[in-house]
Amino acid sequence: MNNGAGPIVTVFRSRLRSEAQLAYAEEAQQMEERARATEGLLEFKTFVGEDGERVSIIVFDTWENHRAWRVDRVHRLAQRHGREQFYAEYSIRVCEQMAHRVFPATAEADRAPTA
Repeated sequence: MNNGAGPIVTVFRSRLRSEAQLAYAEEAQQMEERARATEGLLEFKTFVGEDGERVSIIVFDTWENHRAWRVDRVHRLAQRHGREQFYAEYSIRVCEQMAHRVFPATAEADRAPTA
């Protein structure tokens, strides 16, 4: 599937149950640390809007490394905890990166595919 098209980008949007804030924060930190130790992770950032919506952007270099994270045993357990205990709602989009531009220009942007 990743025929040179570029990295794999996951956009994870969620809202937490009000009673889950503290427990979620601890498990989310552990999962981010585990993801950062996973082969091929290029980027992991989370933003929280004023309305409480959380958006995480996770980027892996290949579909294979993305899949390895998706099916990681500890990550799967955290996913189950999320559905059962933490999330009021969520959505996940997984895409192949088609272009990447950076300003000011960097060597990283010069190596990335562009459209």
